[in-house]
Amino acid sequence: MVTQVSTQTFNDKIVRQFTIMAIVWGVIGTAVGVLIASLLVWPEIGSGIPELSFGRLRPLHTNLVIFGFGGCALFATSYYAVQRTSQTRLYSDRSASVSFWLWQAVLVGAVISLPLGYTQGKEYGELEWPIDLMILGSWIAYAISFFGTISHRKIKHIYVANWFYGAFIIAFALLHIVESAMIPAGWFKSYSAYPGVQDAMVQWWYGHNAIGFYLTAGFLGMMYYYVPKQAERPVYSYSLSIVHFWALIFTYMWAGPHHLHYTALPDWTQSIGMVLSLILFAPSWGGMINGIMTLSGAWHKLRTDPILRFLIVALSFYGMSTFEGPMMAIKTVNALSHYTDWTVGHVHSGALGWVGFISIGSLYFLVPRLFGQKQMYSVKAIEVHFWMATVGVVLYISALWISGVMEGLMWRAMNADGTLAYTFVESVKAKFPYYFTRTLGGFLYMSGLILMLWNTYKTATNGKPVTIEIPIPGALAHNRTL
Repeated sequence: MVTQVSTQTFNDKIVRQFTIMAIVWGVIGTAVGVLIASLLVWPEIGSGIPELSFGRLRPLHTNLVIFGFGGCALFATSYYAVQRTSQTRLYSDRSASVSFWLWQAVLVGAVISLPLGYTQGKEYGELEWPIDLMILGSWIAYAISFFGTISHRKIKHIYVANWFYGAFIIAFALLHIVESAMIPAGWFKSYSAYPGVQDAMVQWWYGHNAIGFYLTAGFLGMMYYYVPKQAERPVYSYSLSIVHFWALIFTYMWAGPHHLHYTALPDWTQSIGMVLSLILFAPSWGGMINGIMTLSGAWHKLRTDPILRFLIVALSFYGMSTFEGPMMAIKTVNALSHYTDWTVGHVHSGALGWVGFISIGSLYFLVPRLFGQKQMYSVKAIEVHFWMATVGVVLYISALWISGVMEGLMWRAMNADGTLAYTFVESVKAKFPYYFTRTLGGFLYMSGLILMLWNTYKTATNGKPVTIEIPIPGALAHNRTL
């Protein structure tokens, strides 16, 4: 009996679309970030224009970098990896296309609505209900494409990167649906379905798990596929990766209350959030060590491979952030750190250092392969980008760490007679040089992304989209569409 062998092609068009838009939104999102950082140094920039105020642009910045840059990077890298590790084409080209266009519509909606002041006022959940529905639609299409591909895989084993990607897709859908429960009061006005303290609890159950599952689990899927690929080495310990997955998935869901220490939230709930945050240290560092040790026998590549440098430095920032986070969840530490710039520094060490670097490294891996090139147009430009981004992050987070600790100490400083030693305005004035340094660091980081956009453009225009064929035993290959 002769087995008929035909071929099937991967759907890399959707990967190219999300890859390019990830970089575009990264430039726009960080540009807005530099603008609002500048507003804190030179308030007169806004000239009293409401649409350019910090309060309206800050949520635009977070939405564009998290959902624009980070989200498009997650779509691109997961669509690429799931096809390769499953040895089959995406289950539904149509669903994948819907996920792309709806996601871009969400981001354009954010660009229009947030500067106009339409917001729910919830951290990472500011977008009003019509845009929330578009997020849900895009996510359903994403889930159909991703899990449909897994279910039709040609390989029995499900690679661990897909475990993390899958958990991130399921968990974020749950988080979004619960957090977005609201009572519409117009096309761009709504009220939360939850009252008072319950609303705060749901908000930070969502807010911290958006960090835990969207900004951690999803990007760990990226790490488990792209670090071994770029290093050309197997994952250091596959067993550790499975332990890492289950420990992280179980623990992260309950850490949100540490955002609400010393509030009206019941004390026992705050304590559970603190304890679970401390436990998180173990699986987080287990994953970080697993990623870094994947370079065993290939450390010399760091001298000549700037893409690998991005990926490994990302893991270093992941380790640093996941040590700092549990430490800041301890109530006595939180009494100093909360509501200060220390928290902002912590968030950006994870966002710029971990999420940003792992995304940049993975996208640099993808671009030449998507356009039929052996490497990026300019490897030297990647090298320059790495140092611009690294110096930018260090300046940014160091300035805010110093500013935050100083701020917390000034707020709690007391005179002998029990009065405050400093006024609030004095603490604001003392932060000025650190805000300037933060702005400089953000400008360097943004400039690196602009350089990346140029490098991507040159790579794409000097190459052409490629079609990758995979052999399929048995019946003739066909495209599935929904």
